[in-house]
Amino acid sequence: MKVMIGVDPHKGSHTAVAISEGEVELAKLKVRATRRQVDQLLDWAAPFDTRTWAIESAGGLGYLLSQQLVGAGEEVLDVPATLAARVRVLGTGRSNKNDPNDALSVAVAALRAPRLASVERADHVGVLRLLAKRNIDLGRSRNRTACRLHALLAELVAGGIAKEINAPSAQRLLETVKPAGPVERARHALALEHLEDLRRLDEQMKASKQRIIAAVDAAGTSLVQLFGIGPVIASMLIGYSGDVRRFASRNHYAAYNGSAPVEVSSGGRVVHRLSRRGNRQLNHALHMAAISQIRHAHSDGRAFFDRKVAEGKTKKEALRALKRRISDAVYRHLLLDAAG
Repeated sequence: MKVMIGVDPHKGSHTAVAISEGEVELAKLKVRATRRQVDQLLDWAAPFDTRTWAIESAGGLGYLLSQQLVGAGEEVLDVPATLAARVRVLGTGRSNKNDPNDALSVAVAALRAPRLASVERADHVGVLRLLAKRNIDLGRSRNRTACRLHALLAELVAGGIAKEINAPSAQRLLETVKPAGPVERARHALALEHLEDLRRLDEQMKASKQRIIAAVDAAGTSLVQLFGIGPVIASMLIGYSGDVRRFASRNHYAAYNGSAPVEVSSGGRVVHRLSRRGNRQLNHALHMAAISQIRHAHSDGRAFFDRKVAEGKTKKEALRALKRRISDAVYRHLLLDAAG
């Protein structure tokens, strides 16, 4: 008998529910999130010879548990949280929100939903995703620090810094400031602290980019052959796309990254609008690649953009069309990389 085991993972505990192909509950177990969690789950599931594990958000909160089960030779499926929630809400008798009902909904979703992604052992793609996420976090921290420093400088010197702020220009400006009162002295001291933070973040970003360059070189990807895609953008595209073979076509990939428009038609009126769905990190990477192409007059992307504008599209519409074009090219190169 085939058994599907749904798991609702949490930081402190995991709840598992085993069901048959007829959605009959066979057993359930709640274990604490400790070093023994996998051994306890495997001992409990031992009577079910033909079993498949379904873990909600196996790439998020359930990442460690799913990787441990895969490492133990188990078959594991990744169930999106939105799909499990939909099953729970619509399912008769299990609409109440609790861990056993959530785990049951995960199992039912995995049993009935087609083409759920199988969890694989973390590989170099996972490395690139971690490095890309770290680089994004550093960039956000730097921008936040730069904005706070600029606000303090504008309160110390009229006009502050006119151009983009950086550590050398901020230091030169602070050296000219002679704070008079206690408030000005406190503001000046805080500005110096933010300046040190800015220098530290600049060094961390340089080190992060060097790690990314080395990791992308090790991946041997052909993405960097595309105009506007350097190592940082390539790491985002590879890391957040995962195994591109899970997308049946370039259209599925475009829907996943949010570069495909969304249909909002009703009756005889057919309308498409900008998609806010999909992986926003992938969408941002495509956006940056498109902007880079547009800024260089000799690129094919700029020629495509100008052609769309000449056809009557707005610049935003032309930019979205270019992002979709880049998405298709990225999909082709990722497929080539996977085949090689």
